[in-house]
Amino acid sequence: MEQNDQHKMNRRSFLKVLGAGTVATTGLMGCKNDKQQAYSLEPTGEMTYRKNPKTGEKVSLLGYGCMRWPMKKNANGKDEIDQAMVNELVDYALAHGVNYFDTSPAYCQGLSERATGIALKRHPRESYFIATKLSNFDPSTQSREASINMYRQSFVELQTDYIDYMLLHAVGGGGMDVLHARYLDNGILDFLIEERAAGRIRNLGFSYHGDIKVFDYLLSRHDELKWDFVQIQLNYMDWLHAKEINPRNTNAEYLYGELLKRDIPAVIMEPLLGGRLAKLNDFLTKRLKERRPNETIASWAFRFAGTFPNVMTVLSGMTYMEHLVDNLKTYSPLEPCTEEEMVLLEDTARIMLHHPSVPCTACQYCMPCPYGINIPGIFSHYNKCITEGNVSENPEAENYRKARRAFLVGYDRSVPRLRQASHCIGCEQCIPHCPQGINIPEQMHRIDQFVESLKQSI
Repeated sequence: MEQNDQHKMNRRSFLKVLGAGTVATTGLMGCKNDKQQAYSLEPTGEMTYRKNPKTGEKVSLLGYGCMRWPMKKNANGKDEIDQAMVNELVDYALAHGVNYFDTSPAYCQGLSERATGIALKRHPRESYFIATKLSNFDPSTQSREASINMYRQSFVELQTDYIDYMLLHAVGGGGMDVLHARYLDNGILDFLIEERAAGRIRNLGFSYHGDIKVFDYLLSRHDELKWDFVQIQLNYMDWLHAKEINPRNTNAEYLYGELLKRDIPAVIMEPLLGGRLAKLNDFLTKRLKERRPNETIASWAFRFAGTFPNVMTVLSGMTYMEHLVDNLKTYSPLEPCTEEEMVLLEDTARIMLHHPSVPCTACQYCMPCPYGINIPGIFSHYNKCITEGNVSENPEAENYRKARRAFLVGYDRSVPRLRQASHCIGCEQCIPHCPQGINIPEQMHRIDQFVESLKQSI
């Protein structure tokens, strides 16, 4: 009876905010070359678009998150962005209707804006929208002069004379004191509003993580500041269970509802919760596959995020072409989730809460680690194996023994030994950079102990 009551509550919650939103579509653009055509063996239909209520411009429901561009080793053995692959991804995305590209001075170890600018500059400026951020996280960048220099450098890197969507980056981390230091006391918010009035910024908004007081404060000034959009974390786990995943976060149901009340378009980040909703354990996968056998598990999360009518675009950091193609299929056009599917996803979320994963979204803000630790790689392998491998089950069971061996072998393969958790010295330099508020050294110590316990049990 309790479960039925919970399902009824969820139905009311979802239906209250879904409404009957309409979307606009336009025709599919053709592929540009034979290599791109090879990726279109399963052709997409027409991209779904949402209107920007301020400008009337149509924004693709699939937005390209430029924080995970493909990397390669240069002649000196150092990591650099694979520009040729970035160009190919951008070309394919534009050819199939994607027109929103989201970057930041902080992405890809400071290399994303330049790579994005190079790829986009090869296309007509009116064919795409650029979103970037004032990422003045470090205290050395928070003076008025340093912040303005960072802002102006974005124009240089992106090779443009106007920014379509400019964001105050990841407000909420550090609470109101940090908001004052980064944007209020130094006059930078006023400066950005002036830049919007001058036309160098077309739309001004903010992305939010952390202290809800900051989110509520900025929205309380909406009549004065007139936010054009706000970027929030929304997925079927965070919709009702954000605080259970990470106590510092706020349920997406509340965040979206506050934007909906003010008719502020929502831009969605982390629709896959750092990749955790792209691949589920066998039981959950079977349940979703029974409903939609020909669609990927990730497509469920993207359909969930796109179903809400006040969502303008859903960002995905697509490193590989197959990810881009799959997401294009999901949004070309979008088939919104039904009421029954929403309830199924809420049930999936509640089941997933039993897995002791780390709430890392692989944003890589913590990188590079001064001691060479592969922080996102360690968390990714740990979360994947905890969710799929049943390594925390009865140690006497055969499947447990197989799973722990697989965990250790996979750990060495995915994370070189010199970059594993055992080498973390607890310097804590990574902690202030994590938008999820994870105590990274504490988690590294816990995972290292977990790994050692598995080794001793073999």
